[in-house]
Amino acid sequence: MSEANWSVENDKTGNGFKIFRDEVLESQTATTGGRKFDGNKLEYGLLPPLALKATVEVLTIGAQKYERDNWKIVPDSKRRYFDAMQRHLWAWKEGEQNDSETGKNHLAHAMCCLMFLYEHDIMYSLNDGDVK
Repeated sequence: MSEANWSVENDKTGNGFKIFRDEVLESQTATTGGRKFDGNKLEYGLLPPLALKATVEVLTIGAQKYERDNWKIVPDSKRRYFDAMQRHLWAWKEGEQNDSETGKNHLAHAMCCLMFLYEHDIMYSLNDGDVK
């Protein structure tokens, strides 16, 4: 159930979202009743669901084409994924919405490449000599 629907169904004062927000904030410090101490924690629900789904679809195609997690061991990964990301962004910028090989949106491919770049920058190629 979405926040908006929840608020409307339980709106007793006409303040809608404010009631929902206040109830959540109170539950984070409550000592009785329904409580969940999740204040100041990551909110994965903020991820845009359509972009996330499209990215996972591209990742699934890649796992089937190459193998699962193959992106972790690609030599010269930062340069190659940067180049691939740029190709997808430029194809989209020039008006081509979907990749001709996969039929998936170029932006989803670019998001995968950006995620790979981030992972390689932070974890997988810290000592491999790639230029940052």
